[in-house]
Amino acid sequence: MTFEEAAAVASSIPTFEEVFPVLIRDAYRVAYRLLGDRTEAEDVAQEACARTYSRWGSVRDHAEPWCVRVASNLALDILRARTRAFKRNERLKANETIATPALDDRLDLYAALERLPRRQRETVVLRYLGDLSEAQTADLIGISVGSVKTHASRGLAALKEVITR
Repeated sequence: MTFEEAAAVASSIPTFEEVFPVLIRDAYRVAYRLLGDRTEAEDVAQEACARTYSRWGSVRDHAEPWCVRVASNLALDILRARTRAFKRNERLKANETIATPALDDRLDLYAALERLPRRQRETVVLRYLGDLSEAQTADLIGISVGSVKTHASRGLAALKEVITR
C-alpha cells in the first residue's frame, strides 16, 4: 500500500468528534427508554460515550452499536440497583408507598427481561430499546440477521406472556 492509499483510507475513517452526535443521541435514547429519567439517561449516555472514546481505536468500526450496548448495560445496572433498593425499602417500610406506577412498570420490564435467555434479552434490548436495525444488531452480537429475527420474535412473545400475567 502506498502512502497516498494509506492516507486515503485514514481520511475515510470517521473521527470520534464526527460520530459523537449520533453516539450521544442513541445512547441517551436507549437509556431513557429503560430508565424513564432524563437526568439518569444523560449520565448513562455520557458514560457510554466516554467509554467509547477511551476504546476508540478498537471500536471505531462499530462504534454506534457498541456504544448503545454499553448504554443499555449501564441502564440495566441502574435498574438492578433500583430493584435491590426497592426490595430493601419495601421490607423496612411495609406501610409506606415507595414505588410509582412508572417505576413499577420499569421494574416489571426489567424482571421480565431478566427471565429471557441471554441472546433473546440482548436482541430485544438492542432492537427495541436501542432502536438498532436488524443488521446492526446482528453485527454487534455476531449472529445472522435471520437469527436476530428469531430471537426478537421469541423474546417479545416471552415478554408478552410474562407481563400480561
